[in-house]
Amino acid sequence: MERKKIAEADFSQTGYSYTLSLISGKYKPVILYCLMEYQPVRFNEMQRYLGKVADKTLSQNLKELEADGLIRRKMYPEVPPKVEYTLTERGQSLVAVLDKLCDWGMENRPD
Repeated sequence: MERKKIAEADFSQTGYSYTLSLISGKYKPVILYCLMEYQPVRFNEMQRYLGKVADKTLSQNLKELEADGLIRRKMYPEVPPKVEYTLTERGQSLVAVLDKLCDWGMENRPD
């Protein structure tokens, strides 16, 4: 079996790199996990779930996840405005990955 040469490798071209580019950061994995467990979720509910996160930070993360096609933002024509977030079909396809991360954490978590 021929060994791959690291000098010729380009991590940025891997599927792993692409996946991380979509879900990495302090809040994105938690937002996705929250939606996986509790969708639909409103902005204020998400903010309470995440704890101490600024409105601007949460809003930016939600916009990025929406732009990447992982979540859907639905705005209702009400006063005050009602907005709910859910996973898209593409976002749902990450559930198996998130579940594996959760399983690993439960199995390796110190008592």
